[in-house]
Amino acid sequence: MERKVKYDYAFKLECVELVLKKHYSDGYVSKLKQTARWNIRKWVSFYKAYGKIGLLPRMNQSYSAEFKLKVLKCMEKESLSLMQAGIRFNIPNMSMILKWKKDFANFGLPALQPKQIGRPISMSDNKGKKRKSGKLLTREEELLKENERLRCENELLKKLQALIQARKNPKP
Repeated sequence: MERKVKYDYAFKLECVELVLKKHYSDGYVSKLKQTARWNIRKWVSFYKAYGKIGLLPRMNQSYSAEFKLKVLKCMEKESLSLMQAGIRFNIPNMSMILKWKKDFANFGLPALQPKQIGRPISMSDNKGKKRKSGKLLTREEELLKENERLRCENELLKKLQALIQARKNPKP
């Protein structure tokens, strides 16, 4: 199953070719194609670095903590921008690098560990159940429980009777 993308490969390639082959400015192409200027710049940069493969849509990728740390260290050491780091390490989503940077600054190395997506595998079986205690109930507690059970049963029978009456005598 393919991922839905906002801009398909042919559209990106057409924009890049207008900039590189026809020598149009990225601002002109963005107005002509009604897309953001930074998208055009990003596509041109990825095309220059990786060729036509750089424009292909990517599936959701998971990056290891070591890779994330390598990207962040390289950015700091060489004073790379988000765009430059994304192009060098073939990461199409610049905001992802920014998130790594913020998480690392706030929480350190554990924040870069890949996180499990979705619900936990094993869920507790006794979530909605009341636990029964091992102690015996007093006579008064037994009577209170029986009284509550009988009230519930009585309410249920009243609702059932009302439903039967409603079906027998439908309102016009």
